[in-house]
Parts: sequence; structure tokens; C-alpha cells
Amino acid sequence: MNAAASKDLEDKILHGIPLSQAMGYRITELADTRISVAAPLAPNRNIHDTGFAGSLYALGILTAWGLCAHVIARAGLDADLVVAEATIRYRAPVRGDIVCRCSLTDEVAQAFVDDLAAKGRARTTLDVAIGDGPAAMIEAAMHASRG
Repeated sequence: MNAAASKDLEDKILHGIPLSQAMGYRITELADTRISVAAPLAPNRNIHDTGFAGSLYALGILTAWGLCAHVIARAGLDADLVVAEATIRYRAPVRGDIVCRCSLTDEVAQAFVDDLAAKGRARTTLDVAIGDGPAAMIEAAMHASRG
């Protein structure tokens, strides 16, 4: 894991999105095209003492956003990055700390940054696995544009 890049990205998210602080968001793994994020169950639980659906969704979206932001930064580009569309499927309760994982193939990441550099905008879709099994899956379409 690139500790400096991980800390920079985590700080950017924690300071830019205050909700992430309350959720206990932290990056546990960051590679060129892969990220893992975790948060404790306690501040993200529901009345059943399992992961609150809204927290699962928010952490999953932060995972997808974080990976795309990292891919853009590694390419030396600056862009506005937003979630264009996302869907989630809840499959099972999350009974412990919430862990989200997301990755892109090298080819998809390269196509994303190539489009961003050449056209000034790019779009890619990421799948985020949440919990064991996984307990939930997010499909997030991310859109980046250069000013």
C-alpha cells in the first residue's frame, strides 16, 4: 500500500465529506487500481444492531469515489468527480465492522484516464462489494470532467 497516497486520499475525504468522520471511515488498502475501506459497526448500526442501509450505501459510494479519485491523481490529472448513478442490492445483514472493496482492471483504469485526458471528460462503472459474501453490492457510474 502506498501509505502517503492513502493518507492523502483519506484526509481529502474526511475533510471534504464531514459525514465520513462520523462514520469512522478509513482506507485499509490502496493499490494502483484497488481500494478497501472500513468503518466500525457502532456508529453505523440500525435498531437490529446490524449495518444501517444508509451507512452501507454511503461507505460504498465513498469507496468507488475514492478509487476513481486515486486513479485520476496517479495519472497527474485534476478533475471534478461525481457519482452519476448508483444502485445497491442488499443481500444479507452486516453484523460486524463494515468493509468495502472495489477494483478496476488496468485496462479500464487506463481507458478512463485516457478519455479524461483526451476529451476532458470520462465515465466508468465500478462494482463495490460490501461485507462478507458480499452482504451488499453497489454498481456506481462515475463521471469525471476537467474544468
